[in-house]
Amino acid sequence: MNDERPPGTVLLRGGSVYSPADPFATAMVTDGPTVAWIGSEGAADGFADSVDEVVDLDGALVTPAFTDAHVHTTSTGLALTGLDLAAATGLADALARVAEHAAARPADQVLLGHGWDETRWPERRPPSRAELDAACAGRPLYLSRTDVHSALVSTALARRARGLDGYHDDAPLTRDAHHAVRRAALAAVTPAQRADAQRTALRHAASQGIGALHECAGPDISSQDDLTGLLALAAAEPGPRVFGYWAQAVSRPADLDAIRDLGALGAAGDLFVDGSLGSHTACLSSPYADAGHTGTAYLTAERIADHVTVCTEGGVQAGFHAIGDAAVAAVLDGVRRAAARVGVERVRAARHRVEHAEMLDAAAIDGFAELGLVASVQPAFDAAWGGDGGMYAARLGADRARGLNPYAALLKAGVPLALGSDSPVTPLDPWGAVRAAAFHRTPEHRISVRAAFTAHTRGGWRAIRRDDAGTLVPGAPADYAVWGAGDLVVQVPDERVANWSTDPRSGTPGLPDLTPGQPLPHALRTVVAGRVVHARPNG
Repeated sequence: MNDERPPGTVLLRGGSVYSPADPFATAMVTDGPTVAWIGSEGAADGFADSVDEVVDLDGALVTPAFTDAHVHTTSTGLALTGLDLAAATGLADALARVAEHAAARPADQVLLGHGWDETRWPERRPPSRAELDAACAGRPLYLSRTDVHSALVSTALARRARGLDGYHDDAPLTRDAHHAVRRAALAAVTPAQRADAQRTALRHAASQGIGALHECAGPDISSQDDLTGLLALAAAEPGPRVFGYWAQAVSRPADLDAIRDLGALGAAGDLFVDGSLGSHTACLSSPYADAGHTGTAYLTAERIADHVTVCTEGGVQAGFHAIGDAAVAAVLDGVRRAAARVGVERVRAARHRVEHAEMLDAAAIDGFAELGLVASVQPAFDAAWGGDGGMYAARLGADRARGLNPYAALLKAGVPLALGSDSPVTPLDPWGAVRAAAFHRTPEHRISVRAAFTAHTRGGWRAIRRDDAGTLVPGAPADYAVWGAGDLVVQVPDERVANWSTDPRSGTPGLPDLTPGQPLPHALRTVVAGRVVHARPNG
């Protein structure tokens, strides 16, 4: 139940506070929804008798709460509470999980699942439609691939997609066929089920120290009711803040009214320029190494230019989903055309976004910097699919795959980074994402833990054009997390990363040791606008 009382004044002391205001801070005072003071243990004595609550940190670490810059909240909740095939060890295991799930659900319920990845299975193939029909006893079944750009469906659901682009008689559905069956499957989710899934996802996010989410909604992903329901729920109940995007292309100023009416920050997020590498639908400039085509293009450069022009002139943030190098090139071409119409400075000021942006060469990175584009990226993708033996290498060849997700080059060029998960594609796991960026499988793409942490906290706020949050300084929002963590270090995991800040004389505050194999920090408490939204039992 929502506590209507305004949050009082709180003194946290006896720990470590990660703040640029004082690199040696051990205490912090919050006044309602705002950080009021940060400083030393001795100075904290002066506040102890005047605050409403004193929290003994007992050596714990306080940091800004994380922002996950790319989430699909309802789908995340459905995966957390339903059929999650991410852990399936092979074809037989996946089918057994489908059969068990079907047996436990009412006979009239559409079956939903997520997370299969045939590249990890010994059979190296997904189930056939006949195998799915047998496992689910002929019921409507929708199983999204781990990248959510293709899906397996039973015959009962496949008939809705016959004749559409991307339909196959006995293979995963892509493109328009996939969008059609996804809409049909999600339409079967009742409002009560949807709200329960959203609450589950938001509670889980809070338990991971996440204080804000960017919901990437759109007509091909969810629904208007899904977005407006989520925003209303997040406003009414304690939990992470939710900032929504609606991925619908606009061509005239009046189209922006519908975006604003939904409560969305922009016409951005998963506005598809292409698909995904795993589903062979990311749009490439040369063919896949394991397929005789270059993927799928959904938007032309001229259509992109029209969208960016209208959004820029209307003061609304634009953005696109682009993964393949040809898709990224189309975005840059389109944004440059828009800049020629309205002026490059207006385009830069708008902070338009590109989601994923995995295949970037030096010229593309320069284009991002030139146009002020925000790169909303997911380091867990590299952890899951990178490396010479990973899915990226299988799809692209090892040499081309090594160029993916070049975080160090992006930062060096001054491109703003915002880190996220694309959950349920990869889990809500912010410290894992920071680790993945710092220990990228391709060493030259690694960034420092500090830079990755900043991109996952302050970077998310900057990506929504808010420069006043995501850091713990007086006057900032009191959005923070308290962590159980080991020794704090200033970690530069590779000698090619600039390491001046490891000198203690620099006064750089430390963060947990994220060396692979070390346990990740756990959230003892998550606070949003001064309100506790997660408290670890006995923690």
